[in-house]
Amino acid sequence: MPIPAVIDLAAAFASIDRPWTPHRAAEVNGHHVRLARLEGAFTWHDHAEEDELFLVVRGRLRIEFRGGDRTLEAGQMLLVPRGVEHRPVAEPTADVLLFEPGSTVSTGDTPDPRRVSDPPPLESPPMRPT
Repeated sequence: MPIPAVIDLAAAFASIDRPWTPHRAAEVNGHHVRLARLEGAFTWHDHAEEDELFLVVRGRLRIEFRGGDRTLEAGQMLLVPRGVEHRPVAEPTADVLLFEPGSTVSTGDTPDPRRVSDPPPLESPPMRPT
């Protein structure tokens, strides 16, 4: 078996050219590690069957809930439990690592033109030289 590659997150985020378009960086036991560059507000939505983990790598992300908000700075993460309605808002931009089941649709059942049901893999994962 080949030795796994090390993905350079800064280079990977730099390769993402459209906000709210997650890319698959890795798969772990049926779950995706997705990288997304966020800008401004997304749509209100929930995921009936999937938990969703947000890890802010760069920038600031506010997650709005119907009962209040949580603000994440770089290096902080938050788990949104399945069925909880939320709206991510980048202030003004954020690079975010998402960890969620591979079946997770970005907007849940909520229609939105930014909806992504099957994120593409990173074109060529930027790797750290060894």
